[in-house]
Amino acid sequence: MELFPAHITIKGQSENIKELLQQKPNSEWEQSWLEFLEEWYNTNDYIEVQTSGSTGTPKTITLKKDFVAASALRTINFFDLQKGDRVLHCLHSRYIAGKLMTVRALIGKLDLQLVDPASDFTNFPDDKPIRFAAMVINQVTKYLALPQQNIKNLLIGGSAIPKPLEEQLQQISTLCYSSYAMTETATHIALRKLNGYDKTGSYQCLDDISVELDERDCIRILMPGLENGAIQTNDLGEIKDRNQFEVLGRIDNVIISGGIKFLPEQIEEKLVKEMPLPYAIGSVPDEHLGEKIILLIEGKADDEVKTTIATHCTKLLSKYERPKEIRFIEKLPRTANGKIDRKRLKSTE
Repeated sequence: MELFPAHITIKGQSENIKELLQQKPNSEWEQSWLEFLEEWYNTNDYIEVQTSGSTGTPKTITLKKDFVAASALRTINFFDLQKGDRVLHCLHSRYIAGKLMTVRALIGKLDLQLVDPASDFTNFPDDKPIRFAAMVINQVTKYLALPQQNIKNLLIGGSAIPKPLEEQLQQISTLCYSSYAMTETATHIALRKLNGYDKTGSYQCLDDISVELDERDCIRILMPGLENGAIQTNDLGEIKDRNQFEVLGRIDNVIISGGIKFLPEQIEEKLVKEMPLPYAIGSVPDEHLGEKIILLIEGKADDEVKTTIATHCTKLLSKYERPKEIRFIEKLPRTANGKIDRKRLKSTE
């Protein structure tokens, strides 16, 4: 596994790494990409990455380059990427997912198609199919709006896949996968097939990776290169075997109302088809219940909308899941990669 080749192929052209690093970027996203390329080729045996902040305060951590390379190689092997295959890089290199696209291209000697992360893909290259790409939710929506989809394998990450979007994916030939990933593991450790005849509700671990549950029923990841060989998550899970699992929600987010435990993610999932506006399930202290479930709606207060939403809740949720109160909020707090920021959400409840 060659970590630092002298050349990288970009849009079909072989580029000398040293010459690339001397170029002046035309935009902020290009600068970020070049800065990572420079970091990958410096004398350190590690890179610095920032966690997303979805489960706490964002922090900078270090990852060994050989550990990152091993993660890249797992993806290359899973999708059977071959030298010269075209891959689309449309993620910001500030984050681990964007960094890994470049590492995969270097290690696999792939043909890297660099695109502005804010692109609407209207100038999408269509002369040669894209063998692999990774996108976040809003980019997938843009991709689906194209008259033709020419990506063979699409990895979707950053946040949970909304059910309506997952239904749309059944109509395209692109093979789509949801990633179970975190910064600390150098992006995904498991994938879930979202469409096609072999789609599944379970995540399948990649090579040399397995999972188990701790005493709280939270997922623990076992993989080479981790300190102590494992990393403990706060994701509640169900395990079929050591290589297949489902994610139920985060234990940090559990709401205990009237002595019953509720996962906001599961309640939100039940509402997703009928909600006209962005929303999140939260809770506030209650004298009788301990906590009471509330529904936060992004937008201006509107009695008619509120009545419609209340009707949806009655139809779609069980008696105890139904929010005791519906509140409108100007903007739901989100992390940089689009996830609901549950920690900041608490301060708005």
